[in-house]
Amino acid sequence: MSNKSSLFVPGHDSTLLEDVKARIRDVPDFPKPGILFKDVTPLLADPHLFGRVVNAMAAPFRGRHITRVVGMEARGFLVGAPVALALHAGFAPARKPGKLPYKTVTERYALEYGDDGLQLHEDAVSSGDRVLIVDDLLATGGTAEATAKLVTRLGGEVVGFSFLISLDFLPGRERLGPEKVCALLSY
Repeated sequence: MSNKSSLFVPGHDSTLLEDVKARIRDVPDFPKPGILFKDVTPLLADPHLFGRVVNAMAAPFRGRHITRVVGMEARGFLVGAPVALALHAGFAPARKPGKLPYKTVTERYALEYGDDGLQLHEDAVSSGDRVLIVDDLLATGGTAEATAKLVTRLGGEVVGFSFLISLDFLPGRERLGPEKVCALLSY
């Protein structure tokens, strides 16, 4: 794995990358052997650093008239909701099937072995909404792509994607369109 990092917000907070990298914990062999899991929970425990991260993830989308932020289960909720507040936008959770209490729309997507799905409430996004999709980590892009399909089906326009971490040795950026993807850290 490359240790290449890239900050998508130029200037203002010169120590942010180093501070974030110092707080992300590598957990080997989780959730299965051979996977190096990037654990962001130590970063979330630091309110000052977490606030800086939220502002950095929102920054590229300020002035782009975002009306809704959609975050995917489960860590996408943790970063998506405060990014929505920073952008003065509403927040909508994209959840696994059967977890939302109201009428939903569903998008199925392929996994390495089998498939999975995501749902949004049918009124989570309205026609004409300008939507930012937020998650903690971009890997293959399947979850984010499924979320984008749900947003589009409900009449929203996907303006972009904001991630805390992008694993650039996997095809997520290419799958979503590199011009639409912002990531605070890239490995």
